[in-house]
Amino acid sequence: MQSILSAHEIGEGIPIIIIHGWEMQGKAEEPDFEPIFSTIPGHRRIYVDLPGMGITPANNVKDLDDMYNRLSQFIDARLGSSRFLLIGSSCGGYLARAIAQKYAGQVDGLLLRVPLIEPKDSMRDLDPFKPLVENETLMSNVSAEDKALLGDILVQTPPYIQALKAKYEDVYLPAGNAADSEALDPIRADPDRYRLSSALLDESARFFAPTLIVCGRQDQSVGYRDSLRLLELYPRSSYVVLDRSTHGLPVDDSERSVFGVLVRDWINRVDEWRNRLDV
Repeated sequence: MQSILSAHEIGEGIPIIIIHGWEMQGKAEEPDFEPIFSTIPGHRRIYVDLPGMGITPANNVKDLDDMYNRLSQFIDARLGSSRFLLIGSSCGGYLARAIAQKYAGQVDGLLLRVPLIEPKDSMRDLDPFKPLVENETLMSNVSAEDKALLGDILVQTPPYIQALKAKYEDVYLPAGNAADSEALDPIRADPDRYRLSSALLDESARFFAPTLIVCGRQDQSVGYRDSLRLLELYPRSSYVVLDRSTHGLPVDDSERSVFGVLVRDWINRVDEWRNRLDV
C-alpha cells in the first residue's frame, strides 16, 4: 500500500498543510488561498490530494480512519518534527481537527473552512433553502444546462451567477472528474465509514493555538449551528458565520474580500503565537 499522498507545493517558509473536501483535490483549494498567501511571504503551502482524489490513487482506502492514517504518514515523512500550520475545508476540516490533536505540539495554527461536524447527513442541523436575492427575469434566461449544473442559486445576480459558474467549471467539475467514485462512494454512503473513530478524534479535546472557523450562514451541506460547539474547544478561535455564503464560500469578489481579511488576521495571530513560543 502506498502511504505517501500526492501533493503540490508553492512557496517557502513555514509549512501549511492544506486538506481539501470530499471528492475535491488540492488544486481546488488554490484559487481561494493563493491570492492571499501570494501576498504574505514566508509560507510553504502544501496542497495534498487525499486517497482516491486528485492524482493520489485510492489504494484500497476503506474509511476516514484510513485517510487520517495516510495523512499522518505523509506529515511524518514530509515534515518530521517541524512546526506547521493546518487548513481544512469541509471534510478536510473534520480530518484537520483530528490531525491538530495528534500533532498539537507542532501545529501553530488551525483554519477550518465550512467544517464538517456531523458526518451523518440526517443528523445535521440545516435550514431550508431560500434565495436571498431573487430575480425571476434573470433566472428565466439561465439555460437548463446551467440550472442543472449550479442547482439552487443563493444570490440571483449576473456577477454572482457568473462567479458561481466559473467555480464549478474551474474547480468542482475537474475535481469531481478526477475522483475515484468506485472507491469513495461506498465510504460516503456508510455512516460508520464516513466517521473518524473516537480514538482519532476526541470530540471533547481542546486545542489552544490560534484558530479560524469560517462558516456559511446559508450552507446547505453542513450548516453552521453544529460547529458552534467548537467555540469552547478552541479558546483562541475567531468564529465567523458569513451571511450570503454557502458551502462553496467564497464565491464572488465580495466574499473573497472578507475571507482574505479573516485569513490574514489568522496569520497575524499565528505569528504572534509563534513569536511568544520562540522567546
